[in-house]
Amino acid sequence: MKDDDRLKLQRLVFYKEDILLIDKLLNTFLKRSQAKCAILIDKEGHMITVHGDTKTYDMDTICTLLASTFAATREWARLLGEEEFSVLFHQGKKDSIQVALVGDRTLLAVIFDERTQLGLVRLMSNETARKLDEVFQQAEKRRVNPVETEFLGEGFSDSANKLLDDLFGENS
Repeated sequence: MKDDDRLKLQRLVFYKEDILLIDKLLNTFLKRSQAKCAILIDKEGHMITVHGDTKTYDMDTICTLLASTFAATREWARLLGEEEFSVLFHQGKKDSIQVALVGDRTLLAVIFDERTQLGLVRLMSNETARKLDEVFQQAEKRRVNPVETEFLGEGFSDSANKLLDDLFGENS
């Protein structure tokens, strides 16, 4: 089986009721954690959904870089004898970001500032990640034959590579 076919079989498929529940979980998370933004993406960098203040962010680039960073971190974990690191944290002067693994194929990224505390974000994101994983497991059980399903995001690899080339320059 070619890599493209394997990736198609592994893609997440959500139904309307899944999306409504995911949206509710993320909105509740933002209210309780006081974070600025919550982004749910798959490990390939496809944005599933985003909630909160995103007007100042280039979401396509953020999603691509988050997925790339998490992939690099997976390799660091392997080199240290770990199966995987499940949480990443980057602290800035005004904004910080935490990225947590949800299940085995999805990432929950949270952008927050000094209005909230890292401990609260971690506590709330762990709870939200657990609930999201339950939604994903239920969606997987209802999934139709993935070979017959029309998928979104065809050619993502090419568009992600172009975005990275534009961002860093082709010869970097």
